[in-house]
Amino acid sequence: MPRKKTKSLVRDINPDRIYNSVQVQKLINRVMLDGKKQLAEKIVYTGMQKAADKLKVQNPLEVFEQAMNNIQPHMETRSRRVGGANYQIPFEVKGQRQSHLTAMWFVAAARSRSGMDMADRVAAELVDAYNNQGIAIKKREDTHKMAEANRAFAHFARF
Repeated sequence: MPRKKTKSLVRDINPDRIYNSVQVQKLINRVMLDGKKQLAEKIVYTGMQKAADKLKVQNPLEVFEQAMNNIQPHMETRSRRVGGANYQIPFEVKGQRQSHLTAMWFVAAARSRSGMDMADRVAAELVDAYNNQGIAIKKREDTHKMAEANRAFAHFARF
């Protein structure tokens, strides 16, 4: 199995039923536990609707897409051993990895909230991400800061 996913290994994901969006379907799959997809769909759709109502926006998909665009990382660091020392080398994040990190950080941030049901957590995190706040945005900022701090080692990157 290759280390990098080639085009042939990437699975096609069908869009979700309501918004016809692949990105929403990926979030539903990430929220799903123990194969309970209907419950995950209910959680995500309810959370999106609550977030849109709270922000007074007509289309919940607009809120979702803006929030996910705000969370998307552009740079990350990878560890590389050079001459007996490990360096954190900044790399640009592209394509599949970018959407994967976005969904992963969003769900982790929503799950880390406490005191409410999961649909409310998703809604709260969507509202925060839409407003460039929240746990997922902080994770992206920390990742970007780390990449910026290690910019001096960018010459070690080879493709």
